[in-house]
Amino acid sequence: MTLDPVPTPATITVPITDDLVHGAIELERTARGLVPHRLPAWARAQCPDPQLAMAESQPSGVRLSMRTAATVIEIDALATRREYVGAPLRAAGRFDLVADGELVAWASPPGGETWIIDLTTGAAELRPGPAGTARFEDLPAGEKDVEIWLPYDEGVTLVGLRADAPVAPLPDRGRRTWLHHGSSISHGSAATHPTGTWPAVAARMAGVELVNLGLAGSALLDPFTARTMRDTPADLISVKLGINVVNQDLMRLRAFGPAVHGFLDTIREGHPITPLLVVSPILCPTHEHTPGPSAPDFSQMAEGRLRFVAVGDPADPTPGRLTLQVIRAELARIVAERAVDDPHLAYLDGREMYGVADHRLRPLPDDLHPDAETQLLMGERFAELAFRGPFAG
Repeated sequence: MTLDPVPTPATITVPITDDLVHGAIELERTARGLVPHRLPAWARAQCPDPQLAMAESQPSGVRLSMRTAATVIEIDALATRREYVGAPLRAAGRFDLVADGELVAWASPPGGETWIIDLTTGAAELRPGPAGTARFEDLPAGEKDVEIWLPYDEGVTLVGLRADAPVAPLPDRGRRTWLHHGSSISHGSAATHPTGTWPAVAARMAGVELVNLGLAGSALLDPFTARTMRDTPADLISVKLGINVVNQDLMRLRAFGPAVHGFLDTIREGHPITPLLVVSPILCPTHEHTPGPSAPDFSQMAEGRLRFVAVGDPADPTPGRLTLQVIRAELARIVAERAVDDPHLAYLDGREMYGVADHRLRPLPDDLHPDAETQLLMGERFAELAFRGPFAG
């Protein structure tokens, strides 16, 4: 269900037009409101995987962008949240408001529908709930560029937008568009708010427009993702590959190499000379030398701690079993060979974003994903390594 919007006195209703929404691949207009998607409908139709459906519908990197003198802005939104049986309640997702480049306010709308998920059985039940209002007030006076970043880890249906001054689409500031694809770590993993994911941190530091195709559990070299990237306008492109292929034990080395080539070939069909950066996995001791799959450890769920363990056997003699060490070597080889004929292709070892020394100081809390502080660190490092390196200019 949705609410009947009750405008605050002195606010005006603002239609949520396509040109106000940045960072989405597709916008779906439903009876409940506007749903941002990070994969197009034709791609979603090719893979009925519930994990992918959840990931692409969570608007990591998506924001409402506008030029306005408003000091009060209200967003009616229906959140789709998750609750895990036996675990503490998760915090509601945040809407971050950035004015002229500075994070100045945040809010979480009440209400929302909730998926009740039992990780031990895979059972899931949807509990309906109403839309709510995220209200921002006492914003800086005068005309300003405003970006409202949507929660990165819950579904969002935009129901209504109001402000106490006229709103216009954000003018073209001449910023380059950075298109990125990766796993749950790129999606945001344990960040505490939407501008705290490492791609958002890097994008804001570098002054670029972000389109984030970080898809939790779903960076699997899917052809439809490559075709989506091929067809998406971009000035800079990066792909962070490997960890999901290992922790789902998806393929062997024989398949992995050609799949990477095919993924890059497809992107190059639409972006033949765009700077393209291939990023290998960050350090993850769980899978450095041990193949997948990964499996959840529920023993500490009641305390709010879910951990992951590697089920594979490091002594497994099966030829071509993938570990992170094997994947990094293969990605480096592929990029080196392709770069002979593709001078706009580069490679970044993910351990430069999070490596051995970092793990000693900031171990991965669940043995797979970095925490909020490390997300910030990774964003700062990527901004330095990429935007002052292969993305410079």
